Amino acid sequence: MEWREIDLGNCSVAATLDLVGERWTLLILREVFAGLHRFDEMAEHLGISRRALTERLRQLVEAGLLERRSYQEAGRRTRHEYHVTPLAHDLQWVLAALLRYGDSHLGDPAATPVVLRHSGCGGHVRVELRCSCGDEVAGSDVEPVLGPGAVRMTT
Repeated sequence: MEWREIDLGNCSVAATLDLVGERWTLLILREVFAGLHRFDEMAEHLGISRRALTERLRQLVEAGLLERRSYQEAGRRTRHEYHVTPLAHDLQWVLAALLRYGDSHLGDPAATPVVLRHSGCGGHVRVELRCSCGDEVAGSDVEPVLGPGAVRMTT
């Protein structure tokens, strides 16, 4: 069976894009990872409409990527903050890969606005492709092959 013959109905890339492929989704996750948890902070920093932010936050909570936590400032009504869940932490490398690509190919690599550091030791975090043999692999050396879930398209 060849690539063009497989049914893409169970494609992991497509499923992930269904979850996070809308532009604002990853930007909202970036904001929450960076420490902005409150609606007004995110709306102002992103320049997103309140309606769009409300909808995206609802979707992210429903998907289990963010959780809502109540808070109340003195003399004010109860409001909500948004925090990443363990499921969202597994997307951190996706944001890191987008950051690396943008820094390398779209911006000035000598003047990157954000660097990622390991909170444990302070070292620089990088994204890489690595083979199970331990070698780092260039993107041009990666070959998609059919896996155990590949199913032939029905015509």
